[in-house]
Amino acid sequence: MVMDMTKGKPMKLLIRFAIPMMIGNLFQQLYNLVDTAVVGRCISSDALAAVGTTGNVIFFLSTVIMGMCNGAGVTIAQYWGSKRYEDMNRSVAALVKIEAVLILVVSVIGTVFAPSILRLIQVPEEILGDSVQYLRICASMLVFSAAFNASGALLRSVGDSKTPLYAMIVASFTNISLNLVFVLVFHMGVAGVAYATVIAQLFSALICIVHIYRHREQLHLSRKYLHSDRSMIRILLRMGVPTALQSSMISLGGMSVQGLVNTFGTTVMAAYTMVLRIDSVTIQIITSIGAAMSVFTGQNIGTGNFERIRDGLRKTLFLMVTSSVVLAMLVLCFRLPILSIFLNPSTDSASIAYGSQYLSIIGIAYMIAGVMNSYLNVIRGSGDVGVTVVTGLSELAGRIIFAYTLTIPFGVWGIWLATPLSWACGCIIPVVRYYSGRWKSKSLVRDNA
Repeated sequence: MVMDMTKGKPMKLLIRFAIPMMIGNLFQQLYNLVDTAVVGRCISSDALAAVGTTGNVIFFLSTVIMGMCNGAGVTIAQYWGSKRYEDMNRSVAALVKIEAVLILVVSVIGTVFAPSILRLIQVPEEILGDSVQYLRICASMLVFSAAFNASGALLRSVGDSKTPLYAMIVASFTNISLNLVFVLVFHMGVAGVAYATVIAQLFSALICIVHIYRHREQLHLSRKYLHSDRSMIRILLRMGVPTALQSSMISLGGMSVQGLVNTFGTTVMAAYTMVLRIDSVTIQIITSIGAAMSVFTGQNIGTGNFERIRDGLRKTLFLMVTSSVVLAMLVLCFRLPILSIFLNPSTDSASIAYGSQYLSIIGIAYMIAGVMNSYLNVIRGSGDVGVTVVTGLSELAGRIIFAYTLTIPFGVWGIWLATPLSWACGCIIPVVRYYSGRWKSKSLVRDNA
């Protein structure tokens, strides 16, 4: 079901769009959590550290691909809002050509240079073998993840957040089942967890692609648009490259901090991995509401309805603040039971204690992330791409500088404090940009009408 966000009550539309997306993202993160639990409980804490330290590398390799998908989603949302359906088909064809090149390059880099990349972030030798194996499997099968991200972004751009939800539900249960079979029955170790993940991604991609070809004619890949379409490729690159750069910067910050975490040993590495996986679930409420606001902005800027966008932002901020308070309460009250799911309290109490510290700090700071996502997604949805890059730079710089500086007097606590402080840095630029009003003139489709 598509959703026209240019009419109707903004609060209702934002919630209707965000809830299926949030549930879908939660299922996506669920199989990451299952990976963590299976590895930590059924293999070892060292294996958990190996999978965890590889996660930032995989995310970094994927950011270019995901950035192009998200950039195309913003562009198509604007075409959808302005009823330019032929340009939507052109956008899909251009996206497929760009993604094909990116997938090939990124997969080769991740597969061939896996040992060098992992040594660069100071992965301990005792877990390097498992880390390399996990990275090579995921990198070589990156096409499945890219296909789901692309098809999911296309569907969400026209207001369909339910189909990606159904795809993720199927993928999550597939991943859980295969994890248990590959690890507990066939004793495949870390490789089994990696294969379960990529097979689940394949299933989710197929569901979305089949749905597009059955029900979304405006998103079809048409042969007549597969010829060289440089103008459309330029439009997608104009949005996709800055979006990818922003994500890459955040990921680089994560990799840099991961390297610092690795110097504290596998106990802290396991704690860091647990909290990142838990945070990836809890923060989905914030990111889903933000993504809804991005689509809302994209569709409405296509019609030039700026007052409606302002009203949507007010509703988004209310939802963000409310959600952040609830998240903080849940995290603070249940952090120890949640952490105990992943590691045995009797044998890994030190890792759980470190994880409890970190989870408490970021739980309290979720409101900062909510405000940042609210304003940033208005800017992103408008097509004001340069600001997203600068915001990513400020967040990256903040995270690295705070982490490496604060560990000198505070030890591992410096790493924990760097995350909320980097969110605060990321807030400043989009808030200032929004109130300047300059984002209103940055529409991609109105510039290329």
